[in-house]
Amino acid sequence: MAEMDTREPARSGGDLTADGAVARVAVPPRSVRHDLRAVKVVLHRELIRFWRDRMRMISNLVQPVLWLLVMGTGLSTLMARGSGPAGHVDLKTFIFPGVCAMSVMFTAMFSAGSIVWDREFGFLREMLVAPVSRSALVVGKCFGGALVATLQGTVILALAGLAGIPYDPLLLAQLLGMMFLSAFALTGFGVMLAARIQSMQAFFGVMQMAMMPMMFLSGALYPLSGLPVWLSVLTRLNPLTYAVDPLRQAVFAHLQVSPALERTFNPGVTWNGWQVPVALELLLVLTMGLALMAVAVWEFRRTE
Repeated sequence: MAEMDTREPARSGGDLTADGAVARVAVPPRSVRHDLRAVKVVLHRELIRFWRDRMRMISNLVQPVLWLLVMGTGLSTLMARGSGPAGHVDLKTFIFPGVCAMSVMFTAMFSAGSIVWDREFGFLREMLVAPVSRSALVVGKCFGGALVATLQGTVILALAGLAGIPYDPLLLAQLLGMMFLSAFALTGFGVMLAARIQSMQAFFGVMQMAMMPMMFLSGALYPLSGLPVWLSVLTRLNPLTYAVDPLRQAVFAHLQVSPALERTFNPGVTWNGWQVPVALELLLVLTMGLALMAVAVWEFRRTE
């Protein structure tokens, strides 16, 4: 009886089909079109995750609304220097730009934190082995987080009337654009942090340690004029300051206030006596966002 050949057939780039032939698997080469599709897929996933997580939507709104309505109303009686012959500025009106920045900051950082969640559950590894550039994944994450944070911020804009701010279409469009730019930079910062953090507990700890000083040193809750030298220096070094000030400049441009109140509550950001233009502030925010995203791309390329 002839001996049976028990040698395993060679598998050259594929598996055996039913008729014994080798089915080859072809991996499509990387291209700009595939990378753009990956950006779209990641962005779409962020939108779906945000829409389905209603509790996250509500929780991210609680703290900004408390700052605006509770603190703004409760401390309005202490604004003695805001009233007098020159006029009056409501505290809710003053802190509204800062509340907008705070809203997108919380949402953007939480969106970036989902990377740590994906790492714990193994989904991140599946994304990293996909035949697309890792930079496309980071870009999709940054733009997706920025879009989600801006959508969350529209709810705060809907409360503008409660803060004494007119529903001017041009003003709302300006605020939305600035909020998206700020959210992009903050998401890039969060993605950069999440690229090396292994647990959600550690990420939230680092996030709180970074967010609270940024928020309190940005001028979101107090004017930037008349500060002590050490506090003035810290506010100028804080990147979030250059995201809050353009929002406040846009709001005060649509308010009828005296020049004295304008100088008190909307002094702008100055460098050694020179007032920084809003266009330069927005350029700084965009540059920081692109730089942070580039660092995140570099970290993801080193990730195994």
